[in-house]
Amino acid sequence: MNELSVRGLLTQENVKAKFQEILKDRAAGFTANLAVMVSNSEALSKCEPMSVISAAVISASLDLPLDPNLGFAAVVPYGNKAQFQIMYKGLNQLAMRTGQYKTIGVSEIYEGQLESENPLTGDYVFNFDNKTSSKIIGFAAYFRLLNGFEKTVYWPVEKINAHGKKYSKSFNNINGRWKEDFEAMSRKTVLKHLLSKWGILSIEMQTAIIADQS
Repeated sequence: MNELSVRGLLTQENVKAKFQEILKDRAAGFTANLAVMVSNSEALSKCEPMSVISAAVISASLDLPLDPNLGFAAVVPYGNKAQFQIMYKGLNQLAMRTGQYKTIGVSEIYEGQLESENPLTGDYVFNFDNKTSSKIIGFAAYFRLLNGFEKTVYWPVEKINAHGKKYSKSFNNINGRWKEDFEAMSRKTVLKHLLSKWGILSIEMQTAIIADQS
């Protein structure tokens, strides 16, 4: 029933005006996609309709599509409320929009590829030709700014799991994103840590990170 309430909210003039103010001529497509997304999700359908709208407004204000096939952002259920969640492609997109990043990327690291780590400098040596098995042992995120500054962060799978258990309310949810797409959530976790600690953060990026952590 709640998805009908979401549809109803999307027909209200003040809600329509909000999305049109943010997205202009793309508002209709965005809200139509939102309505379909909610109607196709039993969990989202049980969420308070306004919480769904509020999460969608954040995504719209960041100009990040909610299409799950694109992997930029999502509206996720937490009990009876929905929350905005940025994905690693969304973080990448916001970083590149700043015009400060020359290169940015995230990669899974397989057994045999990590050759050395200097805990003092935070430097890592990877040999991507030395993959010895299909077992993923961790994820690495990297960026280089236009001014030449560069930084790499590597988290083993054990650290990512510990972080998810501690900070994500949906980590143990069998229908949650951690269970459905562990690799995507791992990429996001490592990239968000890298950018939050060492990157240049635009207002958009700060907004996305704060909303994601709420």
